Amino acid sequence: MRRLLGFVVHNWPLKLAALALATLLYGGLVLSQNAQAWRGNVPIIGLRQPASAFLLGTLPPVTSIRYFAPVDVASRLSSASFTASVDLSQAQVTTEAPFVTAKVEVEATDQRVKILDFEPQVIRVQLDPLVSKTVPVEVSRSPVPPGLDAREPVVSSSDVTVSGPESVVRFVTAAQARVVIQPSGIDVDQAVDLVAIDASGQVMTPVDLEPSSVRVQIRVYSQLESKTLPVNPVVIGTPADGYEIQRVSVTPPVVSVEGEADALAPLVRIDTAPISISGATKDVSRMVDLALPDGVALLGGSATSVTVRLRATTGTRVVTAGIVLSGARADRTYALSTDRVLVTIGGTTADLDALNARTLVALVDVGNLEPGVHDVPLRTVLPSRVTLVAISPARIVVTVGIPPTPQPTGTPPPGVF
Repeated sequence: MRRLLGFVVHNWPLKLAALALATLLYGGLVLSQNAQAWRGNVPIIGLRQPASAFLLGTLPPVTSIRYFAPVDVASRLSSASFTASVDLSQAQVTTEAPFVTAKVEVEATDQRVKILDFEPQVIRVQLDPLVSKTVPVEVSRSPVPPGLDAREPVVSSSDVTVSGPESVVRFVTAAQARVVIQPSGIDVDQAVDLVAIDASGQVMTPVDLEPSSVRVQIRVYSQLESKTLPVNPVVIGTPADGYEIQRVSVTPPVVSVEGEADALAPLVRIDTAPISISGATKDVSRMVDLALPDGVALLGGSATSVTVRLRATTGTRVVTAGIVLSGARADRTYALSTDRVLVTIGGTTADLDALNARTLVALVDVGNLEPGVHDVPLRTVLPSRVTLVAISPARIVVTVGIPPTPQPTGTPPPGVF
């Protein structure tokens, strides 16, 4: 008995490992004999894709799955019974190395199904860096129906931003808006979706455009005529007090327009948009639009410039001035035909208002006059910003005399003692 017990416990760890291995092999044999294979396609889903990368193409499906499941469960399995995915969160994407290897994970939706094996277990995924660039907007219109004329299209935005995988975006040369000219001759005025195209006009996908649409306007005419008309500058408002309009100039003075014959017939001029000069104290220059009637378009598209030149308002004012002798001698007497004259002064309204009339005098030069009667002109000294218009009278009569010699006082006449 002791010998038997010794045999059993002798080298027991090795014997226990051998027993476990045998059990495992037996279990594997049983499982392999009961394992089943499911043949079909299970789509692989890319999870946690980097925000800076775009997944190109479609991922290959899982095509073979070995599993163990109860008979009643196995009989109901389909592609919807399994999910396959790859985790792309750690993918390092560059333009030089767009392909990455990703491990596939497969799970069964029913917990009673045990996945043993599947194919493929790894796949190569192409991730392209996301890039953006600006491209111009082009309008592609259908042929103009017979009997109609169409002008060049006008779009609400001249360029857009295209974003997407670098391998696609680098070939995009424009964003195209496609419109159709209707035989009815109706003007085109609509929002049109844009498509990205390459240099040969082929549509490029997948990309995003911002904005994704633009408004396209195309004038369509059935009886198109042209006409040359003068430009009429429309000036509104009044300048500041003391200022007035000197002249108004417009460049170009005439423009050529086109439109339906009925729309052009009554036109004799083309007005500009209003130009305000309210409260202005200096010249006003503006680039303005033309007020074109409906159905009339400008030929050439030149900008219109309007200049309103201002000047200070001028006038005259009559004031009374006293006469002041200039050069008067103490040994002469002077008698004037009048002691006041009327002086007419010219200048801007502001300068005339600022003038102090009480300080204004008329000068008469008498320094060289000998005794007698003289007809002498008058002159004034005025501020530099005003001018002398007239003096009335312009000349006065000055009588020059010699004062009498005073008699001595306190001396007795001759012969009186």
